[in-house]
Amino acid sequence: MPTMGLLTFSLNLTLDGCVDHREGIADEETHAFFTRLMDESDAMLWGRTTYEMMESFWPAVARGETEAPPAVREWAVKLEAKPKYVVSSTRNDFPWTHSHHIAADDLRTGVQALKDATPAGVLLGSGLLATALDRLDLIDEYRFLLHPRIAGHGPTLFASGLPGTRRLELVSAQPLRCGAVALHYRRGR
Repeated sequence: MPTMGLLTFSLNLTLDGCVDHREGIADEETHAFFTRLMDESDAMLWGRTTYEMMESFWPAVARGETEAPPAVREWAVKLEAKPKYVVSSTRNDFPWTHSHHIAADDLRTGVQALKDATPAGVLLGSGLLATALDRLDLIDEYRFLLHPRIAGHGPTLFASGLPGTRRLELVSAQPLRCGAVALHYRRGR
């Protein structure tokens, strides 16, 4: 019987919990970190808002229409080829290459089916969607890039709350040259 893929939540995060994508350090090393994570997974999973933000920028980088350093271009090209799943209740047409809709009205069934069909795992990159999926106990691992910044504003991780404290087990912590730390946790059992 094939093994079920893990759902790994990965995001940039400041020391005060801000997940605004503009607050992280975007350099060759941080892009290489996220490219490795993407390489380790068979699919990406986002909410509609994250998908729309990504689709407005990355396809042009992948096509070479936007100037980008090598590590950034590598991320864009790999992202273009990767299956992308989008949870939405307001949109069901996702024209970006290899994009697929998951209906929001039965989130547990849709995401569990994706995990079951994706043995190498799914990389989740949306904070609001992560809260909903964590409430359903569907997230298996957390891979955060903790940046040496205090943003002093939101949005913040899990701002709308969870039903209880999540106990996690540290797998690894690796400092990057820019001062960020790559943190890898798995759900405590």
